[in-house]
Amino acid sequence: MEKAIAIIGAGIGGLTTAMLLKQKGFEPTVYESAPSIQPVGAGIVMANNAMQVYKKAGIQHTIEQAGNKITVMKITDERLKPISVMELSKYESVYGVYNVAIHRAALQRILAEETGFENIILSKRLLRIEQNENYQLSFEDGTVAHTDVVIGADGIKSVVRKQLFNTGEIRDAQQVCWRGICEMNLSEKYQHEANELWGKGKRFGFVKISDSKVYWYAVASKWLVKENSQSLTELLNEFHPEVLAMINATPQENIFISDITDLEPISTWAKDKACLLGDAAHATTPNMGQGACQAVEDAYTIAQLLGAGKEIKDAFASYEKRRIKKAHDIVKRSWSVGKISHIENGALIWLRNIAMKSLPGSANNKLLDKIFDISNLG
Repeated sequence: MEKAIAIIGAGIGGLTTAMLLKQKGFEPTVYESAPSIQPVGAGIVMANNAMQVYKKAGIQHTIEQAGNKITVMKITDERLKPISVMELSKYESVYGVYNVAIHRAALQRILAEETGFENIILSKRLLRIEQNENYQLSFEDGTVAHTDVVIGADGIKSVVRKQLFNTGEIRDAQQVCWRGICEMNLSEKYQHEANELWGKGKRFGFVKISDSKVYWYAVASKWLVKENSQSLTELLNEFHPEVLAMINATPQENIFISDITDLEPISTWAKDKACLLGDAAHATTPNMGQGACQAVEDAYTIAQLLGAGKEIKDAFASYEKRRIKKAHDIVKRSWSVGKISHIENGALIWLRNIAMKSLPGSANNKLLDKIFDISNLG
């Protein structure tokens, strides 16, 4: 008998899982707490590893056309002088895909269309899960659903993780993040670059996500924000003028502020016929651009294992085993990058920048080789 599969959460991880399972012949149902699939107005870069999955799913070109291909990633100082440059052409040749910067809403719309809106039920905030012969899902609106399989893709504050796994410590990175999207003609030299500028306890990143739109984010250590009541442009006044121009080109109501957090690595993602994926399993700070990409790897692994006819429990156990080391490595490395990028001592900043500039290109390539390799996923 066909198993009923419930996916909790219609973010990038949940929708990618639903799409891939549908392609394998399953009929999953996605339950989303929000009344519509309208993510916060922000951009995202889907890296090579995630784009390989989307290539296999047949939607690579759709995503590329909706976004902007990124061929270079740069870390610079606050005046846009390069500290570290990563060329991506090698990986574009090897895997036949690009890193793509795209509006989150555009990506989720593509994934929702591929999943089928008839398979997505909105305004379903999960309150409680009870496990008997199957799983009973109780929602905030008073309705109840029954399912054989539960996939928790419900984010860092996952109800599935809390109720079925009783684990998960959220860590505060002591950093505040602003995100925005502005309309502007970005300088030609930045058209296919992702740039992140490192200052004293502050950062600013930007990338073009469509013909006329630029996604940007700013991060500052919390103590700097508490001690200074000035505007964001005043807080970043020592940064390059183009940075300030992007902020000023963004309507205030379109700038979103949040704390940066992650999930202390947990050892169990699978239990009986339930599993966690994406931020519910391994939420990471956004310092390596791999949060959503790791969720896409999770989705692909689960779909491959279930599609091969494995028993649910065995498939979920294999999924955890295949994915947990890489995902946790990303979480740990990203946490470290967040600390290194927020050094505030001038002498230490100078030493850090000199050290990064002197790193051979092979060091960056070694890291990207690991991140972009999805050969063990199935």
